[in-house]
Amino acid sequence: MMTTSQNMLASVDLGSNSFRLQICENNNGQLKVIDSIKEMVRLAAGLDEHKKLDPASQDRALNCLTKFGERLRGFSPDQVRTVATNTFRVAKNISEFLPKAEAALGFPIEIIAGREEARLIYTGVVHTLPPNGERMLVIDIGGGSTEFIIGAHLEPANTESLPLGCVTYSMRFFQNKITEKDFKAAITAARTEIQRISKLYKRTGWDFSVGTSGSAKSIRDVISADLKMGEDITYAGMQELVKRICQAGSVKKARFENLKPERIEVFAGGLSVMMAAFEELEIQKMIVTEAALRDGVFYDLIGRQLNVDMRDQTVAQFQQRYHVSPSQAARVSATARIFMESLAQTASVQELAHWQQYVNWAALLHEAGIDIAHTAYHKHSAYILENADMPGFSRKEQQILSTLVLGQRGDLRKMADLAGNNLMMWFAITALRLSVLFNRARLPLTLPPFTQLRFDPESHKFTLRINQNWLDENLLTADALTYETEQWNKIDTVFDVQGI
Repeated sequence: MMTTSQNMLASVDLGSNSFRLQICENNNGQLKVIDSIKEMVRLAAGLDEHKKLDPASQDRALNCLTKFGERLRGFSPDQVRTVATNTFRVAKNISEFLPKAEAALGFPIEIIAGREEARLIYTGVVHTLPPNGERMLVIDIGGGSTEFIIGAHLEPANTESLPLGCVTYSMRFFQNKITEKDFKAAITAARTEIQRISKLYKRTGWDFSVGTSGSAKSIRDVISADLKMGEDITYAGMQELVKRICQAGSVKKARFENLKPERIEVFAGGLSVMMAAFEELEIQKMIVTEAALRDGVFYDLIGRQLNVDMRDQTVAQFQQRYHVSPSQAARVSATARIFMESLAQTASVQELAHWQQYVNWAALLHEAGIDIAHTAYHKHSAYILENADMPGFSRKEQQILSTLVLGQRGDLRKMADLAGNNLMMWFAITALRLSVLFNRARLPLTLPPFTQLRFDPESHKFTLRINQNWLDENLLTADALTYETEQWNKIDTVFDVQGI
């Protein structure tokens, strides 16, 4: 198969309203768009009353992803990042749908948390519209959620994601003939949600506001070209839009010449959310930028290729926040890396590097829960890593870290459902587990020469070969290894310690 130049990067944005694939050429951090494909999948419209994706919406999504997969042939995994947003977050049957979606696309799909979505949106905006020290409020109205971000530098100061979007609000409030009463109801409902953040945001303040993505661009285009009321979004302009829509009875009958056909069905919902934001946050006017989530994904990808990974920054910040001992974390990480390499003899270089990354992050944060309580600290650590907002990490990545950290000590039976048959996950758990055991003294550690950890898949057996004299001199560790053997026996796995 022909491979694509490493300068080529692709982002796939699986939104609640549209799916979008964009391919760019990276020239020393400068992005040149090579190709762009967009389909209005309207995934959020396929959520039934039980928040399950119906078959029709799944078919639309898979059909689109198959096309994207065809265009991405020749790309390697490190050149592509796929992020999925609100509908993927809330759909109850997403675990059944996700494997089919990934098979159709041919690449992993990251379901990102709302605040991570907000961070990526801001990253895209700040790289294309530098604030020059001024503080900006960024609002991105999506199909199922709206992100609110305040920032003045490369990292945002405030990030929030609220469950209101152009698809969900259009379906909820604007299904029949549209009246002023419908708009009032939608705006009131949206204001109620925005009230959760309005005090904090108004107290923080901003110098100018920016709208991104389809709803903001559509509102701007119609106000500017159809109403001739300037280049910015204003409340007066939106009031005039509401007046025309209500007089006509629908967005379609209002006949806005500069409203794209695919935006007609969701325009009223997006307009009501934007008006609520203007009212609740007391916004005077808003400029609109072409930057969006996909741009943030690109800049994040570039950062990872340059070894400037937001995830590493997040781990460092979490170490500070939860008062993790950096020296102990580094010792555990170094030892775990040795054990992981010893176990994963048959793994590819890429697969080993991928899992070593998780082992390293888990080791660096394995004691985060001690800040809550020393008793069962590994459970507290696991809870933090699964539920905290961790910029740069997808939900799946946080679940992996949580699983590794939970398995660092204690009963292994709890790990059976979490790790399943994933051998590399079990290797990572074992590597971290043994590293924590060996570094219990919290002193510099050098494993004795010729220490070796192996796994035989046929007999389902771990074998740790280690110098017998060293074991005789370190009886606490030897006792702990005996206890470890008992824990593995509980899940029908042999863990054999052989003195050499």
